[in-house]
Formats: sequence, structure tokens, C-alpha cells
Amino acid sequence: MNLFRSRVSSSIVSTMAEELGSSASTATSSSLAKTRSFWPSILRWIPTSTDHVIAAEKRLLSLVKTPYVVEQVNIGSGPPGSKTRWFRSKSDEPRFINTVTFQSKEDSPTLVMVHGYGASQGFFFRNFDALASRFKIIAIDQLGWGGSSRPDFTCKSTEETEAWFIDSFEEWRKAKNLSNFILLGHSFGGYVAAKYALKHPEHVQQLILVGPAGVSSESDSKSEWLTRFRATWKGAVLNHLWESNFTPQKAIRGLGPWGPDMVRRYTTARFGAYSTVGVLAGEECKLLTDYSYHTFAAKASGELCLKYIFSFGAFARKPLVQSAPEWKVPTTFIYGFHDWMNYEGAQQARQLMKVPCEIIRVPKAGHLQFIDNPTGFHSAVFYACRMYISPNLETEHLPEGLTLA
Repeated sequence: MNLFRSRVSSSIVSTMAEELGSSASTATSSSLAKTRSFWPSILRWIPTSTDHVIAAEKRLLSLVKTPYVVEQVNIGSGPPGSKTRWFRSKSDEPRFINTVTFQSKEDSPTLVMVHGYGASQGFFFRNFDALASRFKIIAIDQLGWGGSSRPDFTCKSTEETEAWFIDSFEEWRKAKNLSNFILLGHSFGGYVAAKYALKHPEHVQQLILVGPAGVSSESDSKSEWLTRFRATWKGAVLNHLWESNFTPQKAIRGLGPWGPDMVRRYTTARFGAYSTVGVLAGEECKLLTDYSYHTFAAKASGELCLKYIFSFGAFARKPLVQSAPEWKVPTTFIYGFHDWMNYEGAQQARQLMKVPCEIIRVPKAGHLQFIDNPTGFHSAVFYACRMYISPNLETEHLPEGLTLA
């Protein structure tokens, strides 16, 4: 990952905000939170709530034409046999995964979509209609994000943090009685999807990693550079923020009633950079901004995984490339031409894999290629899954505009 190759001083907020994070919390006690819930949102310091998240999701999905069903899938209070709840939470109450299933043709292959760090399933709003024409689409909010339950996050290690996401996804899969599905994960969601497929390969037909985080290991040259940078006052400050688990969401919360305007400025600027259909304008921009803010500013939970999964500089503590020889599921990597995730890590992993692996690059797209260039993204997904949606066209040519790395 080349997160710190440029603009180091703004990386913690701006780069992670590339995925338009979503999750949050006030630092108040539970009793105060209950008291504040009676106040109109306009009078609150942080004008959001769980109800706001769900309502914003509904408004954003009103842009989707394909009929869908939303459900809260009960995953219990923790994985069976575990001595910890979700995860070391003080509460025994059951947790839920917010799940959206789209209408599809009978016998369509199942495609499960997992969002990236801080985002939620609604960020795929530009893709659901096109993908539902070929797949049974099921999109989820990972535990601790979006409209899913947001338990207190008390994990204290990389192993526990990975288990938080992998095991909660497995309990969701059991509750949905799913098997033999195609698993697509974006950015941090790609990291989780890959780790899940390593642990439960029997359930995954195909793995699609879209600009996945955590593929590469920290190189010696980058390590030396970071050591020198930490010695500067800026590096010391940023390192302290990282180790104290400062997140982009905390910055938005700290802005209180000015938070929504900050998110609006970001979405307006960001989605005009590479989009092939122009700047997100009008209703799309308004609804995505609203949805982004409320998922960003809700109770902090899953977002606090950051320092346990990545070291300072956003290098994975347990990079995927280390386990590449153990992969048992055919894999396709998809990157935008302007993706800040480096596809060279995928090339390195491919050399170590013993399963089929492709690397596809989408033009006119950054890290959020499914928003920047949805048509190119759809073509890449269809091509990656050609043996499932067009069994007689396994040798289908790569769609125009896409390139193989």
C-alpha cells in the first residue's frame, strides 16, 4: 500500500475518507444518550441517530429500480464456543447484520457484496441494477457499520479484530443458509473477504477483491522512510494519533453540527475527479452525502479496527501476500487506473497462488471505481464471473477499455 507516498500529513483523514467512512459515536454516557434522543436532531451536537441511518439508506436506495428486501439478520451475541461476545462486549443482547437482497432471475448465481472501511452497502447504489440482471445480489453492512448492530469494540489484538469480522460474517452466512456464492469485497472489505475465504473456502466459489487493502507487506525502503518520518514532529503527531486509534469518523463527530457540511464538501469534490458520467449532482449527490454523514457519525464500533489491522502508514500487520500460497479459491483482483491501492501487490500474490488468478484494471476510475466508472466496473465483474453467468463463453474476450495486469 502506498498510502503515505504522498500527502502524509493528511493521510489519516483524507485517505481513509476515500472510502467515505461511516460509523461513529458520541463520547457520552448511555444515560445522557437516552436523554438527548428526545431532542430534535437540529438541537443535538451530532445530528444523527440509528433511525437517521436507516432512513438515509432508504432514501438512497430509492434510486435503485430493482425491487429489494431489507432484513436485520440475527447473528446472536457471539460465535458458538467462543468465550467472548461481539466482541468482548459487556452485553449479551443479540446482534444483527443489515442485509439487502435484490430481486433476480431464478437460478442466478449469488453475489455477496462487502463494503470497505467506514463505508456501507449503500455505496454500491450505482451498481445494484446492472449486477442484479445477472446475479442474485446480497449486500451487507459489516458488523459495527452502517445499519448493522454497533457493539462496543473492545478487541485488543489483530487476531481478535479479524475474528470480529470473519466470525460475524460466518454467523450471518449460517443464518442465511448460504453456500457456493461469489464473494466480492472492496478495500478493507476485500481484506475481510480474503481472510474469510482462507478460513471457509468450502463456501466460496469465486473471490473478487476490488482495490483490496492489506495485500502488500511493508518493504524495507518504506520502513526506513517511515522511521525517518516518525522522527519529525509531524510524524510523531500522526503516529500518536494512529496509536490512539484516531479515525476519520472522530474528526467528523468533533465538528458537531458542521459535520454534514464537511461531508458535503468532500462528496462534491471527490466524485467529480474521475466519474465518466459527470459529477454526482442533484438527487444522487444529496442522498449520498446524507447517507455518508449519518453512517459516519453514528456510534463508533467497527471503525476502531484500524490500528489493529494496520500499522502506522496503513501497512497490514498480517498482509494477504503472506498467505497467498494457502488460497484455495479462484480470485480476481479489480483496480481503478487511478487507485491509490497498488496492484503490484496483487501481482506478487499471484506468483505465490496455486489457484487461478486475474488482475483487471478499470479506466477512468480511482479507488471507488464502482462509483467513478460503474459501466467499466460492471464489465470487469461480468468478465471475472463469466464461467458462472455464461458457461459457454469461458473464452469471452476482455471487454473494451479494461486491461489485464
